[in-house]
Amino acid sequence: MTDEPRSGARAVDRAIEVLNCFDGDDPELSLSELAHMAGLPVSTTHRLAQALVRGRLLEQDSSNDRYRIGHGLASLARPALTRLGLDSAAPHLYALAAGIRITVSVGVVEQRDALTVFQARPPEWFCPNQVPRARQPLRASAVGHALLAFSPTSTIVEEHADQRDPRPVRPGGLHSHLDRVRRSGFASELIPTDDPIRSVAVPIVGPNRQVRGALAVQARSARLDDELVRRILPAMRTAAGRIAPLFQTASGPMDSAV
Repeated sequence: MTDEPRSGARAVDRAIEVLNCFDGDDPELSLSELAHMAGLPVSTTHRLAQALVRGRLLEQDSSNDRYRIGHGLASLARPALTRLGLDSAAPHLYALAAGIRITVSVGVVEQRDALTVFQARPPEWFCPNQVPRARQPLRASAVGHALLAFSPTSTIVEEHADQRDPRPVRPGGLHSHLDRVRRSGFASELIPTDDPIRSVAVPIVGPNRQVRGALAVQARSARLDDELVRRILPAMRTAAGRIAPLFQTASGPMDSAV
């Protein structure tokens, strides 16, 4: 690959491509990883990354030269969090996380994915298994199922059918599974890993039964067993009810099917 002539608009587009590389599970990336993921020459990526470091949108670890999101980007994100109502909702989410001793996350619909927009970690008992992926397929995640189940089911499942997801649809079909989620009031999904992880989600339903998002927890399935799920569900539902009037999605609320 060779560098193309630089222009203001093209440079901005490429800088955005570099920042978007961090929209995943890896908190730090090397220069070569950034270049590969962004599809840019290493020299171009280095120039852009250094400009982003100077602008505090990225940080570079001096011990290994790897890049990560900078504090400047977090500062720029604060108005968006305020607009979502998450600044007002945060105390309720941190109180829930401390009470159940599991990280609490909030997810919203973005195209065919459930996008994690906030996490509240407990002061103790935290482990990496409690951190959800930044994006999860709507039709193959507990957060996605909670969002879909309490939204208009006549069209929403087909609209969000994701051919990229390699996992098969559940026996009986997704419609049947979402019916069970509606009846139980929560979604549960087992994430297959060497040490399986369980995710549990409840809808955030605002005025007029409008679905605004989903509140979720996840942990090792050996810990987050049926007994613990039964114990924490009332607290999760209470917290979801408390933040629902405060919480606004950028794309507007989703109509409820119940």
